Amino acid sequence: MSHYLVLPYTIEVIPDDGAWFVQIKELPGCMTEVDEWDEILPAIEDAKRLWIELALERSRAIPEPMGILR
Repeated sequence: MSHYLVLPYTIEVIPDDGAWFVQIKELPGCMTEVDEWDEILPAIEDAKRLWIELALERSRAIPEPMGILR
């Protein structure tokens, strides 16, 4: 799992009525919302970890980041 946590996934940050909506584009449904700018990275990293854990438990494919070509 640690392999996926360090990959350079695309983080999208969208202002949302005084808060911030944050998602990882390559991981469908991996999102969070925070009130403060400083909370963005810790919150999305936590969401990413949970998303990847669940995908691994369910034997689902985990997409590679957009910038990685193989």
